Amino acid sequence: MRRTRLLPALLLCGLLSGASSAFAAEPAPQSDRSADEARIQALSQASMEAWNKGDLKGHLAIYTNDMTFMTRNGPRPGVEPLEKSFSERYFKEGKPKQTLGFDSRTLRWLGPDAVLETGRYTLTGGGEADQSGWFTLVWMRTPDGWRVIHDHSS
Repeated sequence: MRRTRLLPALLLCGLLSGASSAFAAEPAPQSDRSADEARIQALSQASMEAWNKGDLKGHLAIYTNDMTFMTRNGPRPGVEPLEKSFSERYFKEGKPKQTLGFDSRTLRWLGPDAVLETGRYTLTGGGEADQSGWFTLVWMRTPDGWRVIHDHSS
């Protein structure tokens, strides 16, 4: 009687383990990943450079329109509220109050079309106290290329 119960359990385990591997994301070949990583790094760099030139819209171009930005009060959806907040807090007369820099950046693949970027930002100069903190960006491959769908900076 024990054998008859054991066989269906073993068959079920075999089916479930096969099903889970069927749904696992295939990793992109290393050469494809390298090109994607270079593109994401270039987009991050261009975003930082746009900020420093006073081009807030250019800085925000890496985001999808429906992105979320994590605040101490919870997630804030959409690029428009983020643009308003940044322009009021970090810009004066269309120019950034401080220079933005990034360092300690790393990329981690979450799937074939999703990458987690972490790093440290710095805001310096402008006669104000230097600021720094850590950020996490969730990048997704979209029809428009790689774009950030979530930003958590603190």
